[in-house]
Amino acid sequence: MTEPRLKTEIRVTAHMRRAQGEGAFATVARKGDPDAGAVAVKIYLGRGAAKLFVQSRDLDGAPVWREPFEDDLSEDKIDAWLKKEIAIDPDLWIVEIEDREGRTFLD
Repeated sequence: MTEPRLKTEIRVTAHMRRAQGEGAFATVARKGDPDAGAVAVKIYLGRGAAKLFVQSRDLDGAPVWREPFEDDLSEDKIDAWLKKEIAIDPDLWIVEIEDREGRTFLD
């Protein structure tokens, strides 16, 4: 039996409120499927630097966040990757957070 999941739109809204409540700027850069779209969170660090986190599932089906570019903080590279990902998955949500401290506000 699978566990019930929150709609993506609800999860994204909660994530943004959490970031904004802590003083960061957060916005939805791209809306995907409101019920079951995947989520990517881009953290803008300033001066062309950013981090990217993508939610996926582990082998047990539990949600986990992975960082595709652990060593490369180039915002241009991340934006190019997101553009390719949108072509593959048109239901993808993209949340952008500007926080100079680099806080992700992920669960």
